Amino acid sequence: MCKNLNIRLQSAPARCQRSWATETGAELVEAAFILPLLLTLLFGIFWIGRAYNVYQTITRAAREGARVAVAPSCATCGNSFPSNSSVTSAINDALQAASLDPANVSPAISITRQLVLNPTDPAANRVQGIVITFGYPFKLVIPFTPVNLTQITINTKVQMRQEF
Repeated sequence: MCKNLNIRLQSAPARCQRSWATETGAELVEAAFILPLLLTLLFGIFWIGRAYNVYQTITRAAREGARVAVAPSCATCGNSFPSNSSVTSAINDALQAASLDPANVSPAISITRQLVLNPTDPAANRVQGIVITFGYPFKLVIPFTPVNLTQITINTKVQMRQEF
């Protein structure tokens, strides 16, 4: 609908044309307020999604290390369990496969073996399971917020039971 009050004096096509001189710039001011909020929301969604991806990656790496830790070697080799260094190596390999630097792991990888103790024969102690915990630093980049460039540590803990 035309808002031009002088309709009778103008031709039909010119009746509904708006002049740039009548614009007040309200749309520009509204855009200046909304665009930073929209960009902040989009950056926040992206970086929180990336943080969740890092969490899933380090959890998968910890599961891979736990799987290696609870799998004994061959029966002819004495059914010994892998050393902590081979478990750490499996975790580091999984982190490198996902393009995460294993040197950034902080706090360091903690490998705790849970034992079933045999009080009568300590040599017959059996590994019941393993717990692997570690963290990975992550920097949030969400502009226009107080958490911009804040480094957080994403921690993971995986517990796997030894099947007998």
